[in-house]
Amino acid sequence: MSAPGSRLRPDLAVIAEQIAPDTRVLDIGCGDGALLASLRDTKGVDARGMEIDAALVAECVSRGLSVVQGDAERDLADYPDGAFDYAVLGQTLQTAQRPDRLLGELLRVGRTAYVSFPNFAHWRTRAALLWGGRMPVTRALPVSWYETHNIHHVTIADFEALAQAMGIAIRRRWFFSGGKALAGPGANWRAEFALFELGGG
Repeated sequence: MSAPGSRLRPDLAVIAEQIAPDTRVLDIGCGDGALLASLRDTKGVDARGMEIDAALVAECVSRGLSVVQGDAERDLADYPDGAFDYAVLGQTLQTAQRPDRLLGELLRVGRTAYVSFPNFAHWRTRAALLWGGRMPVTRALPVSWYETHNIHHVTIADFEALAQAMGIAIRRRWFFSGGKALAGPGANWRAEFALFELGGG
């Protein structure tokens, strides 16, 4: 049996390490189901997913994963309060029409939430805007502005301010650049993307 997160994107690998065995997890915007499969296979987790892309849902189901097609901003309302031990929103927040409402729903259905997103204040992004005058294409934001699903360009400082305004407790933070974890100060300009563990205020 492989270690949890052995072939996962860095933020998902950290999430896989944090989740306790034999718990219930909902992964919103689960993509190809990599996190769900890892948790199911290594920790015996009751892992469920929601994904808007029908082709990715079909891929997940073909691998025996419990994934439904749905729009989190509309369909999370169908889940009861506290239905899951953990709710995960991996690099999906910036695609939501109302990220604040989605965070509220995340913490309604899950006792603990993990949220990751690309950091729009990363120095490469700032440099592209400052010197090139154009919307950046970087490792964390790899798609041109006219093709991207991202509609909200959030920074680490923005997210922390939103959590505070909503009374959401930030329990832990992780920052990443070049596929590796970052330590030390200056995350808002050094990190390509961030991961937060959240709980009710």
